[in-house]
Amino acid sequence: MLQKLVNVLAVASAAVSVAVVGSGVYVYLNKDAIIDNIKKEALGGLGGIAGGAGGALAVPPIAPTAGLGLPTPGSPL
Repeated sequence: MLQKLVNVLAVASAAVSVAVVGSGVYVYLNKDAIIDNIKKEALGGLGGIAGGAGGALAVPPIAPTAGLGLPTPGSPL
């Protein structure tokens, strides 16, 4: 009975090992295609952000009084 359990665990371990090695080989052989797909998706998402801005992102102006209501760390008040 115990021998059957050990055999099942050995087969399961071998299957996991084959799956890990097979996945590694697949990624190694297809790494260029995987990298190209990731680049296309990442850069494609950035195209929608700039939209019709001609490639330049608009930066909102900062108010001149921003942060003046708070004391500085070295100030006693």
